[in-house]
Amino acid sequence: GASGIAVGMATNIPPHNLGEVAEALIYLIERWEEREEVTVEELMQFIQGPDFPTGGLLYRHHEDAETDSLRQAYAVGRGKVVVRARAHVEEMSRGRHRIVITELPYQVDKSSLVERIARLVRDGRIEGITDLRDESDRRGMRVVVELTRTVEPQAVLERLFKLTPLQTTFSINMLALVDGEPRLLSLKRALLVFIEHRRTIIRRRSEYLLAKARDRAHILEGLLKALEALDEGIGIIRRSRTAETAHKNLRRRLKITDRQAQAILEMPLKRLAALERRKLQEEYREKKREIRYLEDLLRHPKKVLALIREEMQNLKTRYGDARRTQVVGGPARRVTARDLIPEEEVWLVVTRRGRIARQPSEAPFRLPARPKDPPLLVLQANTRDRLYLFTAQGEAVSLPIHQVPSGAAVAGEGSHWAELSPLGRRDRGVAGLALPPDDDALQGFLFLATAGGNVKRLALADLPGLRTDRFPVMNVAPKDALRWVRWVREEDEVLLVTAAGRAIRFAVAEVRPSGPTAGGVRGVKLSGADDAVVGLEVVRPRAALLVVAEDGYAKRTSLSDYPRQKRHGGGVITARGGRLAGAAVVVGETRLAVVTARGRVKTTRARNAPSMGRPTRGKPLLPLSSGDRVVAVLSLE
Repeated sequence: GASGIAVGMATNIPPHNLGEVAEALIYLIERWEEREEVTVEELMQFIQGPDFPTGGLLYRHHEDAETDSLRQAYAVGRGKVVVRARAHVEEMSRGRHRIVITELPYQVDKSSLVERIARLVRDGRIEGITDLRDESDRRGMRVVVELTRTVEPQAVLERLFKLTPLQTTFSINMLALVDGEPRLLSLKRALLVFIEHRRTIIRRRSEYLLAKARDRAHILEGLLKALEALDEGIGIIRRSRTAETAHKNLRRRLKITDRQAQAILEMPLKRLAALERRKLQEEYREKKREIRYLEDLLRHPKKVLALIREEMQNLKTRYGDARRTQVVGGPARRVTARDLIPEEEVWLVVTRRGRIARQPSEAPFRLPARPKDPPLLVLQANTRDRLYLFTAQGEAVSLPIHQVPSGAAVAGEGSHWAELSPLGRRDRGVAGLALPPDDDALQGFLFLATAGGNVKRLALADLPGLRTDRFPVMNVAPKDALRWVRWVREEDEVLLVTAAGRAIRFAVAEVRPSGPTAGGVRGVKLSGADDAVVGLEVVRPRAALLVVAEDGYAKRTSLSDYPRQKRHGGGVITARGGRLAGAAVVVGETRLAVVTARGRVKTTRARNAPSMGRPTRGKPLLPLSSGDRVVAVLSLE
């Protein structure tokens, strides 16, 4: 970015993300012959918008929600966008709340902002604020606004956006000098001008380097000539009375130029050594290669573009970093309760005894080998998502993930689901799913499977939102139990795996959608009274099915080995030998947790299980103590 003022004109180009700009430049270079047809929409697939070092939220649309002000600014080079601070609400004791501001709009001074808020409170223009302090430190910015119990945090934050620089308008004016004249540049034009600038720089640089390489090669030719006629050259110099005479004699006898003769006279005696002569020969060959490369580069404009592309790729690899400013698609609307929830990617863990807790997902999730409470579910989620928990009886509950306490559930931390939802301590949870709260994001279906082999498809749109009571998702027979729930699309295929070592693959479309209170249809025929479904997986391209037996034997088999069949069949053999305990669709690096009946957990990679055909047993994946057995396989991806 850049900003400046001159006589009668000004420029205000916002900073952008280096990696995104490099990707857009590479996209233009790859389509150089058709560059005139490239649209601003195509470029905005890479450059989402300005990326301010202070972070914050940038809104693409005006209040009417129809005008895309950011696209308009990129199309013509001038426009305005709304930038907001990032803030969330934290609960305090006695029903009080505090607003925590962690990111500011670009060029907003924190000290001036705090003074402005304090002045508004003193003047009575904002009510409900009891304390205001700056808790910023080396870990980041944190301005805390404590509130009374009588005010709504959303209302106070809305007033702060309206009356303070927590919400500002950034004016984009992409004015720059092109060929010495001021020009208003669109995003595409600015990128093209930069590419032309790089072409000019590379041409000039190559011409300079070529001249230097030719000059050095010329000197090396003379030195090598002298070394080839070493005795003659030494004799010429010894017989010459002065350096000028030696210079003339060398030129005449060796047929070399003035500069070559001068270089020979200045050559130190150590160059006469055989090793030094080889070094000169190698340097000469290197200079000839450099000359050929630079001459070829200057003759072919496409190779110059390829070099620019390589430079941009290296620049992105070395210096590219994550975007700081979040671009919001809609207009800067009124603050909602969801806006005040801090957004964070987390691991959500539910244990066998019903404890729930969340952990930051910044690092790979790890489980202890002997947890206090073994895991039942491990999910990746966002704090703004909803968690749906399903019971063996075909019921479900929903709860906001941001209300789930932090901690290690397997160590006894967190809360019991009875404290967070309508589920009781005796309810048996079997499955869970994290879904975004936006209605437009609820596309697709839930695919449910029971231990007895029945399956059902339920539209996500039929799921209720956050409720204080439990609700039905499937009518389960008295002697059956719901075991598996997966998110699927209409065009997907699923795979059911049974304890007897059989698997059936069929299309989701074979199961018609039904309402929450309906039962299921037969998905797979079980081989006996003691057989049961031990896995429901969604088919993925270029993946494999990993199965683990109760005795710890495991293997991987390519999904292409499983033919697509009609549902309500017996399937095909997927493993021989012992009774299966679980299954998962994996790629080589998929991380898994294998749980035993005695609560031991083995964390491993899918590649540690051998790749084998269907009618095989596999090899031991983990050692088991006497009387112990595998009871579950959990994916940690």
